[in-house]
Amino acid sequence: MPALTVSPYALPIILLIGSNAFMTTAWYWYLRFKDVPLWQVILISWGLAFCEYCLSVPANRYGNAVYSAAQLKTIQEVITLSMFGLFSVFYLNQDVTWSQMIGFAFIALGAFFVFRAPI
Repeated sequence: MPALTVSPYALPIILLIGSNAFMTTAWYWYLRFKDVPLWQVILISWGLAFCEYCLSVPANRYGNAVYSAAQLKTIQEVITLSMFGLFSVFYLNQDVTWSQMIGFAFIALGAFFVFRAPI
């Protein structure tokens, strides 16, 4: 069976998407389950955060071969905001407001400047 080859540019992004799915869940899943005792919420969230680290550490290690640290952090933040937006709409059933979208757009504009050629 041939090995699966993934672009060195795409691999860190794929890993960061998976990482952020776990971390967003770890940070916010319990908002729908207010009756779960706090100690259980903490343990479950720590378990989810462990899975997040198992993806984010290799994402940053592999990604550092093709991206700068600032670019990796920017990619992670854009993914985090996107993941949070989806999570809040589909899991928490909360609408994204226009002011939130404008704020996210400003962050995306900042990402543009991180990836463009130096000024």
